[in-house]
Amino acid sequence: MDEPRLVTESGVDARVAAIVGPTLMDLGFRLVRVKSSGRDGYTLQIMAERADGTFTVEDCEVASKAISPVLDVEDPIDRAYNLEMSSPGIDRPLVRVTDFARWAGHIAKIEMEAPVAGRKRFKGVIEGAEGEFALFRRDDAKKDEPARVKLPIRDVAEARLVLTDELIREALRRAKAAGRAPEDADDVAETDDAPQKTDGPKADKGPEKGRR
Repeated sequence: MDEPRLVTESGVDARVAAIVGPTLMDLGFRLVRVKSSGRDGYTLQIMAERADGTFTVEDCEVASKAISPVLDVEDPIDRAYNLEMSSPGIDRPLVRVTDFARWAGHIAKIEMEAPVAGRKRFKGVIEGAEGEFALFRRDDAKKDEPARVKLPIRDVAEARLVLTDELIREALRRAKAAGRAPEDADDVAETDDAPQKTDGPKADKGPEKGRR
């Protein structure tokens, strides 16, 4: 549960992460990502999950109710905002070493802060983790380039799984094993035509918070 995130935020998002992280931990959740944007006025999105990677609508509501008063007291944002609590979703961001180990065999896109082997952007298959490195096999390597690279996770600017039918089926199988899958998970997991649904559970947006 207390595994540190190696992919983190900056600026106001980092301040929010420092505030809400301990509250989520007390509830049995862990922070995945904080991201603010000018969408719908100003939106503060907080992603969280349980240690097994699941996060239900009920979990969203519990977390949102606990986080809202903490943010009101600490007041890290100097404008009115909408709080949006959500799960990471199926095509989730990867922020911890265990994320890269857990989703080995699936396709991801990774953008680095500093170049590795002369490039910052990578797309290919995750092959696991070794220490604080992600093992990665590029799908666009030229003949004279190594297909396999080791990417320092601390230098990752953004990493996210790429939505595929196989990923959807695997995510649903894992949710079912944890007792948190939707009722039709069996049908979805077994079909070759998995729905192109990427959003995970979200709590209803609360009222605007912060300064006006």
